[in-house]
Amino acid sequence: MAAHFGRRLRKGATTTAVAAAAVAALSASQAPGVTVDQHGRQSTADAAPTPDAADGADSATGNSPYYTDLPPLNSPNPAPSASSGPAAGSSEAGIPATVLDAYKKAEAALREKKPGCNLPWQLLAAIGKVESGQARGGKVTADGTTLSPILGPQLDGNGFALIKDTDNGAYDGNSRYDQAVGPMQFIPSTWAWAGRDGNDDGVEDPNNIYDAALAAGHYLCRFGWDLSDQGDLKRAILSYNRSTAYYNTVLSWLDYYRKGTHEIPDGTGTLPGDRSDARTPRPGSTPPGTSTPKPPRTDRPSDSRPGPRPTKPGGGTGTPGTPTPSPTPTPTTPPGTPQTPTDTVHHLEHAGTAELSARAGDAFTQRISARAETDAGKAVAKVRVRFTVVGDTDTTFTSGEKVATVVTDSSGVAVAPALRAGEKAGSFTVRATVVGRTVPALDYRATVTERTADRLVRVGEEELTCTPGGTFEQRVQVKATLGGAVADRVAATATLVTAGDEPAENDEGPFFKDADDQPVRTLTGLETDADGLLKLPPLYADDTTGTFLLRITTAGGATLTVELTVTEDPAAGPAPSEPAAG
Repeated sequence: MAAHFGRRLRKGATTTAVAAAAVAALSASQAPGVTVDQHGRQSTADAAPTPDAADGADSATGNSPYYTDLPPLNSPNPAPSASSGPAAGSSEAGIPATVLDAYKKAEAALREKKPGCNLPWQLLAAIGKVESGQARGGKVTADGTTLSPILGPQLDGNGFALIKDTDNGAYDGNSRYDQAVGPMQFIPSTWAWAGRDGNDDGVEDPNNIYDAALAAGHYLCRFGWDLSDQGDLKRAILSYNRSTAYYNTVLSWLDYYRKGTHEIPDGTGTLPGDRSDARTPRPGSTPPGTSTPKPPRTDRPSDSRPGPRPTKPGGGTGTPGTPTPSPTPTPTTPPGTPQTPTDTVHHLEHAGTAELSARAGDAFTQRISARAETDAGKAVAKVRVRFTVVGDTDTTFTSGEKVATVVTDSSGVAVAPALRAGEKAGSFTVRATVVGRTVPALDYRATVTERTADRLVRVGEEELTCTPGGTFEQRVQVKATLGGAVADRVAATATLVTAGDEPAENDEGPFFKDADDQPVRTLTGLETDADGLLKLPPLYADDTTGTFLLRITTAGGATLTVELTVTEDPAAGPAPSEPAAG
């Protein structure tokens, strides 16, 4: 019955009262500003961005226009009918096969990488629906690349946010202003750090649904957000496009897809019709869901793969968001273009950042700060500064990402989020750059030191004894501390030595066993647990009796020597005497 509900309303098979009640019930269940057309489709009337987001540069899309169509009235899983074909709205409920696969693979990847985020693939589907109509109804190649680029209008401040070019046109073909790109509509400055390679082809392409879906998943899961929490879910969606109407629209599709959906062939999806800007695009701009010719590029390598293959911003094939500073002069602002604070920035200065050092696994106590200044040294407020962790390190910001963008305050200072050291010791760089402006980068050196301990104590006081050829009943267990606090995950080595002050390995007496049950007298690669405890494997004795020494050392210089005793079994009694000679 539900399968034909929308059709019966259109045919007038029900009374006006029933139709009015149905529409009223749906409207009450949806967000404010929802309207329903005669086909059972809905759209949001209030599509203006929130006042605090007029800039848009700190959102994924730059607050670009989006599709305001809401789910149809009928069930997302219409019952099949042999006589009448698909019910109204079934195309809206269906998701093109390759697009759906990309969403589900992104969910699986985030479940492994960030399990606490609880990202549902239906949220990616909801965002993909309002951003591009599921990649223009699934018009993608087998590997997920859109058949032609999907570009939003240029963000030139004329009815949209003002975001000047940040990628020299590498992704959007526009060297004056940025445009949102691809099925998930990332602006180039966001894609530069959020981009991911979702189909393992070695390229991070915003026009590939696998890459874009994975990037969107990571973007929504930053800052430790748990998307099963309604507050975090709202924060994540609004960070994608800072509009209350956008949030309500995405929630409506999220709820709809959670009730059910189905796979449809690529290229057969329905493209939404209503867009949030609700006006005729200006010459030179391109609404989402349509393509625009791109000028030939001489810096793009030839590639047999369909679709655009953009080079990384900044040139080369390195990680997006970490280009090598270029000495290229700062471009001049075209005549008649409104000037922003970013246009006045001449350079970045260090703003009192002290030495950056932390123990592996710990948070850095010092935070990086940079000051944006004009040529005359005057502070520039409201400028976006991007901080990027560069180098062979697993250190990240507390959000779990290696990139963070911060707006300068009234004194021109941007303070980066706290860094959290990874497990890899060594030095790396945090690079500060001005988003939307080519000025020399500012580098900060940071160091991660290995986990260490300054004291080892044995747990337990039992004597460690054994008979020749036997097994020690008690296993050696020690606790490591640093400055009196637990020293967790500290590397340790255990060696059976010839003397307390002699590191040489003993060649007789007690021993451990390796994986092949062969005797070994040195164990490396040991590590204390979360409580600073280390329990050694069982010890065995050969036929040699006496007192032996086990020495345990840790990174940082903590050392402990433990005595081991091998004696004859006293319960065995004296050896039998020889019979007298006859």
